[in-house]
Parts: sequence; C-alpha cells; structure tokens
Amino acid sequence: MLCIEELIDLDPFQQLPQERLQWVCDRAQTVELSAGDVLSHEGDPACRLFILVKGKINITRRSEGVEIPIGQHEAPSFFGEIPVLTDEPAPVTMRALTNCHLYELKGEDFRKLLHECRNFERMVFRIMERRVRGLESFIRGREKMAALGTLAAGLAHELNNPASALVRTLGEMPAAILELQRMNLVYGQRNVEEAHTQDWLRVRDRGYDAILNNRLDPVTLSDRESVLLEWLEDYGVKQAWKLAEPLAEGGVEVETLDRMMERWRNDETELREIGLHWLSLSFEVISMIKHGLRGAERISELVQAMKSYTYLDQGVQQEVNVHQGLEDTLRLFVHKLKCGIQVERNYDRYIPKTFAYGSELNQVWTNLIDNAIDAMDGKGLLEIRTHHCDRFAHIDIIDSGSGIPPEIKTRIFEPFFTTKSVGRGSGLGLETVRRIVENRHHGTLSFESQPGRTCFTICLPLSNN
Repeated sequence: MLCIEELIDLDPFQQLPQERLQWVCDRAQTVELSAGDVLSHEGDPACRLFILVKGKINITRRSEGVEIPIGQHEAPSFFGEIPVLTDEPAPVTMRALTNCHLYELKGEDFRKLLHECRNFERMVFRIMERRVRGLESFIRGREKMAALGTLAAGLAHELNNPASALVRTLGEMPAAILELQRMNLVYGQRNVEEAHTQDWLRVRDRGYDAILNNRLDPVTLSDRESVLLEWLEDYGVKQAWKLAEPLAEGGVEVETLDRMMERWRNDETELREIGLHWLSLSFEVISMIKHGLRGAERISELVQAMKSYTYLDQGVQQEVNVHQGLEDTLRLFVHKLKCGIQVERNYDRYIPKTFAYGSELNQVWTNLIDNAIDAMDGKGLLEIRTHHCDRFAHIDIIDSGSGIPPEIKTRIFEPFFTTKSVGRGSGLGLETVRRIVENRHHGTLSFESQPGRTCFTICLPLSNN
C-alpha cells in the first residue's frame, strides 16, 4: 500500500492536506514491473496516473517504424497526467529499465484532486507544460530529421539516374573517339578529293543539328529507321541494325546514302562500308555528349534546387520568391510525383518577392505537398495556384484525394493530433505549418475539404516597396 511519506516526496502532493493524501493512498493500486516489462504502449487508451517510488522507466516513441528513446522517469516521480487530462491515447511507450515499484491512480480520482486543490492543480499543470514542451521540441526535431531523410533519399534517387548516365557516357567515349580517329586515318590514306570529303562533313553536320535540336519526332524516326535498315541490309552491312538507329537520329535519308556510297560499292577494302560506320559512330558520339550534358545539367539543377530550398549562404530572413520555393520543393518530390500524380500550376507571375524566412516557408510547402501526395495514395491531380490582392499573396495547394472527414476538421491543427497509424504521424506537421504561417509570418492558414478536393490556402503579407 502507498504511504503518505512516499507521496510527499513529490512536490505537487505536498500541497494536499493530510486527509487527501490518505485518500490517495487508499485508492492507489500497486504495480510491480521487472526490467523490460511494458507499462503502457503508445496509442493505448490512457486512464491512469502513475506514481513511481522505486526504479527507472524508459520512454520511447515510434518514428518510421522504429522506437526512439526520448527520456526517462526516475523515482520518485509521477507521470501519465497528460493523456488523463486530454483524454487522448498514450503518446509514448513506457518500459521498465530496472525492476520498478509503482502505484496507479484512476483518472477520475486524479481529476477530483485537481478540482479540489488549486495549489495542487497549479503545480501539476506547470509540470505538464514543461513535459509537453519537451516532447514537442523532441518530436519537431525528429520530424525535421525525418523530412530531411525523405528528401535526401529522393534526391539521391533522382541524382542516381543522371549520374549513372554520365558515368556510362564517359566510359564509352574514349573507345568511340579512338575508332573515329582510326577511320579518319584509313580514309585519309586514299587521298580522296576535297569535294567528296566536304559532302560527308555536310551530312554529318546536318545530323549533329538534328540530334542536338531534336528535329525528328518519334514516329518519323521509327519510319526512317525501318527504311534505312532495309537499305543497309541490301548493301550488305553486317549487323545493320546497329547503324540504322543513329543514322535515323541524324536525319539521314536513303537518297543521301545512295549518292554518297555509289563510288564505294565495288571497293574491296574496308572503305566499302567505312563511310557508313564513320557517320553512324559520329552520330553516336554526339548523342553521348548530348545525354551526358543533359545528365550533368540535371545534377546541377538538383543541387541548385537543394541549395535554394535550404537558403544556404543567406541570412535568416531574406527576399523570397514564392514560386521558386514551390518549384524547388516539387523538384525534391519528383520521385513521388512521377508515379501517377499530375501537377498543374496556375501561377500569378506578378507576385513580387517578399521578405520571409525562406527555409521555414519551404517547410510549409513540404508538409502540405507531402500530405497531399499521401491523401491521393500516389495517383491524382495536385494543383498549385497563386494570386495576389490587397498586399497579400495567396497560395492554394489542392489535391484530389479522399478529403478530411468532417468529424476531425476542427482538430487537424492541434499538436499531436494525427489520423496516421502509430509511428507514421507525429501530429505536428500541420501544427508546424500553422505556427510558421501565423506566428512567424503574420499570415493566415485555412482549408476546405470534401471527397475529391482538399484545398489549403496560405495568405502571406507582401513586403512594402
């Protein structure tokens, strides 16, 4: 049985008169735990206050399927008051680190004590406030790290494709260039007249232009490749299919090959086909350069987007282009968007730049866009609209997902409230959005939701010019 001497080791209970202390002792139930035993799981319905008189309790919270330690309770202490007073499920899992001796008090008995003793109530709420702030601070930090991890994984995924293409291109280039040099040497030994050589160079240069500027549409390209393959096979080229594709990309026509190869048809040396191989390989090399350059540009674009997203090398508050922030965020989510989500942009290009906390605004875009993607389950329409009036910029983020149930609409901005399963949502995403928009930028945040259309509207004050 709990005794009064154990209770008064806890500051709030020192405020209770002797008869109320005895009342608590009479109602408290003994709980014994061995090291490793779970006292309560995250998500369990909570209706008890715990008083720990011996041992240590470890506190964890699930994040992305992993239990993360966030603190400890060490005797003498009490805990469990937050879910009892908020009537919410337990926000954490509590597990005995050592053998523990503790007592539990029913929630209704604890609330009765609060109502009867003002000083007891005041001290409990002060302790509760500190604990909530600590938990909130920890989870915000974990959320930021989780968001960073998600973006980093997406960025790595997006960087991998252009980087691999660039490595592959650079690996193939030396052999191709050496072969071109060899063919040039063989051709040069025949002392061919200048006019014929210039014809080859003109065909090559026209092909370069066609490849670099994408002058042929896919249908035309496919048709031309089939015609060229038939010509090459009739000419007697082995593995003609290897030459047909690059020649088609270069816009070469059968009539051109007839004219250029007429004088070499009866040549018994390598020169009978060398012009075809030289032209084809020349086009392959320029395609390699084109794709390698595209890969390098994509890598540069992603790195620049990440730098802009985090506002590196700039002050805390700076001139922000709202559209640039939205685009940088979309680039970092491209690995999620390209699987079945269509993005529609309707931007007011006349919205001026405004002084803001750039990285924090990007947190807003990240949370809202990520939520929209989740709501659509990977398929649907994501619409982003902007306009300005009365010195305010309005940003709408709209998804075609299932919508927010009416019964929870009034609660979605509450700290720790989440509709996601345990370990997936912290309940601080939308609370963070609201805090950044309203407290940090003196703007407003509102939403409308129904099945098939949810719209979050952010209203930000524009800088005075």
